[in-house]
Order: sequence, then C-alpha cells, then structure tokens
Amino acid sequence: MFAVYGLSGPIFRGTFERLGEVAAVARSRPVQPVAGEEARAASGTPSAQAISAYRQMLRVDGDRGPLYHAYQVMQRPVVSLFSEDTVERAWRLLLARRIHQAPVLDAGYRLVGIVSERDLLTTLNLDADGPRDIMARQVGDVMTTPVVTADPVTDIRRIAQVMLEHGVDGVPIVNESDALVGFVSRSDVLRAVITDPPLSLWR
Repeated sequence: MFAVYGLSGPIFRGTFERLGEVAAVARSRPVQPVAGEEARAASGTPSAQAISAYRQMLRVDGDRGPLYHAYQVMQRPVVSLFSEDTVERAWRLLLARRIHQAPVLDAGYRLVGIVSERDLLTTLNLDADGPRDIMARQVGDVMTTPVVTADPVTDIRRIAQVMLEHGVDGVPIVNESDALVGFVSRSDVLRAVITDPPLSLWR
C-alpha cells in the first residue's frame, strides 16, 4: 500500500496500480530498449538461444527465500529534517550522517516532503571548508513535495519499482497513523537482494 503526502497532508492512499492516478507525482522517463534489440532477440537468433539456455539452468525449486517487506529492511530511527530548518543545517546533517536524502516534517511532525543533496545544492556554494555564500532559504523552500510513501508491510519489490518509475532514491515508510516510522533507500533494497538466504525475486 502506498500513500502520497504533500503540504496539506495525505492526498492519496491506495495500491501501486493506482499510484499513477496522482498527477502531482512526477514520473521519470522509462528506460527504452536500444533500437533493434528486440528484433535481434527473435526466436532462433543467438540471443534467444542464450536466454533459453540460461532459463534451463535456473533452479526450479519454488521460493528462493523469504519475501521481504519494508519494515524488515527500513532504516530506523529515521534521520529527518523540519521544513523550517536552514539549508545549511540540512546540508551539514546529510554530510554528518552520510546519507543522500531525508524526509521533511512540518511543525506538527507530519510528513510534507523529502529533501536531497541535489535540492540543497541549488542554494549552496561549496569550497574545501564547507558551505559558503548561503542563500537565506529554508528546507521547505527547496524540498520535493508531494512525496510518495509506503506502509511497513509493502513488498520491497514494489518499492523498488516506485523508485524507478518516479525517479526517487528513497521512500519514507508511514504507518496507519500517518507517523513516519522508517525509510527505505536504494542501498537498503540492494542489501536485501544479496542477503543470505536470498530475496525471492520471482514467484
């Protein structure tokens, strides 16, 4: 289950299939195949033969491992910022925690957006000593909103699909009370894939 949060609070809650109904959530351009690749993979070609051989070698032993949900791989406690925080404070926090983005809360601790290094760099000039020539702006001025979220029992494969289709590097995890309880980044998904026993990627 996914939800979208904006400055006015929750604006959508539903399944992954309905997430596309939210016009305010930007989608990244899908990856297009190289021209001619599909034609070269037609039956009887070397590409099709290789794919067929690979499939025959795969283990057909049912489920390869446990199905992971967001609550099993999410980061907690969550490193977050407030919309009233200065851009400089946000930059120093991301740097100190070695993270690339953080959820943004309003004064009432409600999720209203997400801010990334890219967002902050629009207002910062950096040198060897850190930020300089800082514009007097707050996190709320540069954050991305609305933000797509997931609930704790969402399949991480669906979360990975949201990251790809919506061009985001992480998804905040919000419970049924609209409280921020975790964060799933690309790194968290990759760590789940290489965990032993391995993640079941197909069923």
